[in-house]
Amino acid sequence: MPEPRTIKVMIVDDHPVVRDGLKNMLLAFDDLRLVGEAADGSQAVVCCRQNQPDVILMDMVMPGMDGIAATRAILKDSPRMKIIMLTSFVEDKVVQNALEAGAVGYLLKNAPINTLADAIRSVHAGQSVLSPEATTALIRTKTSPHQPGHDLSAREREVLALIVQGLSNEEIGEKLVISTATARHHVSACLQKLGAANRAQAAALATKHHLVP
Repeated sequence: MPEPRTIKVMIVDDHPVVRDGLKNMLLAFDDLRLVGEAADGSQAVVCCRQNQPDVILMDMVMPGMDGIAATRAILKDSPRMKIIMLTSFVEDKVVQNALEAGAVGYLLKNAPINTLADAIRSVHAGQSVLSPEATTALIRTKTSPHQPGHDLSAREREVLALIVQGLSNEEIGEKLVISTATARHHVSACLQKLGAANRAQAAALATKHHLVP
């Protein structure tokens, strides 16, 4: 029976003690091999290019380039790279941001070593791995009500700011160098997305929810 392929692992964490603990964990498994380590996101990008790991254990919070930014940069160069976020905390939006950046795993640092090893094997095989806490957080982000105006485009936010100032469609068109018809279209879109019945209500919602400067 053929030997299982060794999975090359890279560790990214700004705390040497954490890196040492993860390195010792890898030594317990014959099919996992450390090929590189980095203390921040910028080092991780360089180390990844040099060592071409199969799986990266990525810390979330680091000085300089954090884990999410490093994940985006690494996947831009190597889209097939498998990255597991390894963190001490779980916040709803952070979990969502990590997955949107391209991470395929999200685990807590206090996970048992067998759980970490199995996670590395799973993502290497093309699966996604989330801790129960991360799964719950992700569900909350998908089911909780969105803040009014979350789907406004950049142009619509500009228009909304001018609505708050009390400008008419004609004045908005002049200010943004667009036709009155286009301004009217943007105003209508703002009202619809905010669920506002009129301009005054839209302005009130924009102020209440800090949607414009």
